[in-house]
Amino acid sequence: MSLVIAGTMAFDAIETPFGKTDKIIGGSATYAAWSASHFTQPIKQISIIGGDFPQDEIDALQNKGVEFDGVEVVKDEKSFFWSGKYHMDMNTRDTLVTDLNVLAKFDPKMPDSYQNCEFLMLGNLMPSLQRQIINQLKVRPKLIIMDTMNFWMDIAMDDLKETLTLVDLLMVNDGEARQLSGEYSLVKAAQKIMTMGPKYVIIKKGEHGALLFHGKHVFFAPALPLEDVFDPTGAGDTFAGGFIGHLAHTKDLSFENMKTAIIIGSAMASFVVEKFGTQRLKEINNQDIMTRLNQFVDLVNFDIDIV
Repeated sequence: MSLVIAGTMAFDAIETPFGKTDKIIGGSATYAAWSASHFTQPIKQISIIGGDFPQDEIDALQNKGVEFDGVEVVKDEKSFFWSGKYHMDMNTRDTLVTDLNVLAKFDPKMPDSYQNCEFLMLGNLMPSLQRQIINQLKVRPKLIIMDTMNFWMDIAMDDLKETLTLVDLLMVNDGEARQLSGEYSLVKAAQKIMTMGPKYVIIKKGEHGALLFHGKHVFFAPALPLEDVFDPTGAGDTFAGGFIGHLAHTKDLSFENMKTAIIIGSAMASFVVEKFGTQRLKEINNQDIMTRLNQFVDLVNFDIDIV
């Protein structure tokens, strides 16, 4: 069940129509690790943080089975910081501040204790860094999942396409899928992306769910309708953590089991948006998750008689 998660561990400052926070813990690897830890342990983290990253947050993650051998700590410098403001629809946001800080010198290393991992989740990072991590592996994992964003498509498309040839599954949102493929139809976009290397493509559509593609197979997972969405930051990373956490736990890479994994990912994402930051991921237990999964089953389950 060996799972490696690489990505950012950071501070966020967030403003939404429902409230505003000062600095809170964020980052793609942080959200993914908290989410995955509900399904599989240990989780071997690769990231970089400054001396300002709180020890109690490190302790909390370690108590959930997250290992820090691959997390570089630069004691005299600051952690990555992002600040953003969401619009009323919660699907669009403005970036107010991006301070790379220690992330600007991130040189990820794969510790010997992380070798022979079975599953690798590459959170949103510069494509060359994602490739650097893959190239350090002595044995290829059963599954390599990669997340990316439109920013890298704007400034490093060739680099991104090179890294795509090395991964098994790509996660992007609908706008990113269209930009990467040049196709408006999401079905055509996924088919085009699969010719670039990944055998699987997940296209996230926020409050409208997610699509899983493999060959000619397509599966749609809805998003749970929520009365209030306080903070969508990290929802995609939480989704990814739940998805790969389930796969690492079951070690079943069939398309049928990926359907289950995508529902689990959607359930975990529905939790994280209910409060700011990672707070909900720290609060929930197995019973909460099962209750939420049953809500998803009720959402899509129906009987029909065709006369």
